[in-house]
Amino acid sequence: MSLETLASGLDTIWVVLTAAMILLMEGGFALLEAGFVRQKNAVSIIMKVFVDIAFGALIFYFFGFALMYGKDAFGIIGTSGFLLNGDLSHINLTISKETYWLFQSAFVIAVISIVSGAVAERINFRAYILYTIVMTGLIYPIAGHWVWSVGGWLGKLGMIDFAGSAVIHALGGFSALAAAILVGPRIGKFGSDGSVNIVPPSNLPLASVGAFILWFGWFGFNSGSTLSATNSSIGHIAVTTMLAAAAGSATCILFTMLRYRKADPPMVINGALAGLVGITAGCAFVSDIVAIGIGIVCGIAMVFATEFLESRRIDDPVGAFAVHGVSGSIGTLAVGLFAMPELTANVGQGYAGLFYGGGWSLLGAQALGLLICCIWGFAATWIACKWIGKLTPLRVSRDEELVGLDVGIHGVPAYSTEDGFLDLGTLKSDLKP
Repeated sequence: MSLETLASGLDTIWVVLTAAMILLMEGGFALLEAGFVRQKNAVSIIMKVFVDIAFGALIFYFFGFALMYGKDAFGIIGTSGFLLNGDLSHINLTISKETYWLFQSAFVIAVISIVSGAVAERINFRAYILYTIVMTGLIYPIAGHWVWSVGGWLGKLGMIDFAGSAVIHALGGFSALAAAILVGPRIGKFGSDGSVNIVPPSNLPLASVGAFILWFGWFGFNSGSTLSATNSSIGHIAVTTMLAAAAGSATCILFTMLRYRKADPPMVINGALAGLVGITAGCAFVSDIVAIGIGIVCGIAMVFATEFLESRRIDDPVGAFAVHGVSGSIGTLAVGLFAMPELTANVGQGYAGLFYGGGWSLLGAQALGLLICCIWGFAATWIACKWIGKLTPLRVSRDEELVGLDVGIHGVPAYSTEDGFLDLGTLKSDLKP
């Protein structure tokens, strides 16, 4: 066996294992969101996660992957690789195209899961399926082509986004914001006088376990993006990932103790996620100390972003925009400031941030790319949801929302009653006008 064959085999094992770690993050999303929403909507969260995985993987196989990584046309879109057929030789991989598709399919599933939480407890299930098809087949693949494909116009300008703070998280966060605005707040979330009513999470221990699973999966998310088991930067990537998450969570513990006079559990959970999102773009490019700084800034920014949305009467039950949209933006810009040339060289880049002698060029490319990804995610989601709304209602009926989507849409509660029987007539009679 040649060294080249052995290296290819090791790379394949590495990419498949890290893809599986990323897919496990869907279990984290499911538990996190089910814990953050009310008990009567837990099943609806699980069903949306299954939509993310099932429809997302199929659509990305049929045409999403081709639009993202196929032969470039004008720097805008891919034109080959539909159903993984056709010419994909330009990607220049040490692994098979099937292995690469598997890894990338885990990414696309994560993108749509970001939007899922922002519209929890009131989106129409049919509308969500249609939006999943649009996001995984068009919105994300097109943005990904601009940044990550051979010939993508943002990549040519010099934008770098190692594992997706912009392409995945900022895009997903601003898409989530558009969807949340269009679907509208949950009944009773905001008072007529502008007050904000707290909707208590149903199960914070469950949400915490979900966050821990996401934290675990993120090592596959970031380290796996090397696509090589022998890349010397894997250890550094794992360390920066760990430090940023820890800093984000620790910051939220201390910051909420000062701001609210108590450590706020949902904020602490989201603080860890904010740190993870923030480090995703630069995990291979920045120092350990900078990674901690990114986690700190993302943790504080997440708290303020959550408060800002509520002040604007925008209902985001799990903090999807604050965690992904805001932290993804911070992480993308941080690369333009703090990327170290000796670290970017390890992954074939060689760029330097503003504070490491690189001037303004990388920061400018990062800012432009970030702006484009955010505008594209928001605008494309807005248009898609408007179009979907003409085919089927975006939002469930008032009765379905009050009784809960588990029973109202899926016909089964997350937890059975004491005697094991469900009286739908009693549930409906309890509804208040």
